[in-house]
Amino acid sequence: MTEADWQPNANFETLRLRAILNRFIREFFHERSVLEVETPLLAQHPVSDPYIECLSCLHQGKSYHLQSSPEYAMKRLLAAGSGDIYSLAKVFRAGESGRRHNVEFTMLEWYRLGLDDHQLMKELAELVCQAAELIAVQSNLPTAELNVKYLSYREVFIEHLAIDPHDASLPELQQCIDQHLDMGDYRCEDKSTALDILISQCIEPKLSGGLVFIYDYPACQSALARLAQNEHGQRVARRFEVFLNGMELANGYWELQDAEEQRQRFVADNQQRLQSGLPEVSIDDRLLAAMESGLPECAGVALGVDRLLLQLSKAQHIEEVLSFAWSRA
Repeated sequence: MTEADWQPNANFETLRLRAILNRFIREFFHERSVLEVETPLLAQHPVSDPYIECLSCLHQGKSYHLQSSPEYAMKRLLAAGSGDIYSLAKVFRAGESGRRHNVEFTMLEWYRLGLDDHQLMKELAELVCQAAELIAVQSNLPTAELNVKYLSYREVFIEHLAIDPHDASLPELQQCIDQHLDMGDYRCEDKSTALDILISQCIEPKLSGGLVFIYDYPACQSALARLAQNEHGQRVARRFEVFLNGMELANGYWELQDAEEQRQRFVADNQQRLQSGLPEVSIDDRLLAAMESGLPECAGVALGVDRLLLQLSKAQHIEEVLSFAWSRA
């Protein structure tokens, strides 16, 4: 430990901006009659996503998991009749540390009844654009309207890689990886992994210059989104991701309502976890019971508040917008 290790990472001007941003978020949803809710930080079931590892702890001999998202608990509230809700809270993900990652971070998550993914994208754009103007004024930075783009997953792959991600086979995607990236003898085991490599390494770095929404993901990456057909007759997941100046900011879904389909996706996630050498996770039966009772039609999105502030304040590292980063916790 050095003499400076007890000091906060962020300066007090940045902490003032964080307080302003938090207040703006709450006012944004208050004006729209969206209820703020709290959910447990400790949960009996972690998320099943093979790409997310939760932090765990023991209490009276039983394992609990620090939430990586309030999603499961919020959907139980929705099924119980809460109406439109949002959460502004700390979440945790093991192993995520770097310029854009901190193990503990602040997530804004909200659900809007009766909206689909495209309607929710519009609301998210409103929130980010208004926040950008506010933080610019408070920071004495030049104010300029954010450029907002809406592009399908298919469009960005064809534009940047000249390949249709929905129709391409795994060998074709592997050939595309070999053409654009130097990964030696590495071979992808499934189509989803190949698509993740291509979009993260070849496409996301080019999504600079404003707020970019990518929607209609491949069906194999549906996560908790419902499936549908696009205008080309291809089966797609009604989910979207959002990038601000090339940095991933949010992930949203037109939410799946079918409890049995959700159970099958939990099982598939566990199978993928085992294939990747990861432990299986327990299935959240309370979430499934809530969905069986009737999850209302809704769209939901989770946004990284620290990343939003990082971008809007022109910081270079996520530690610059945190009171105390993981290394000084």
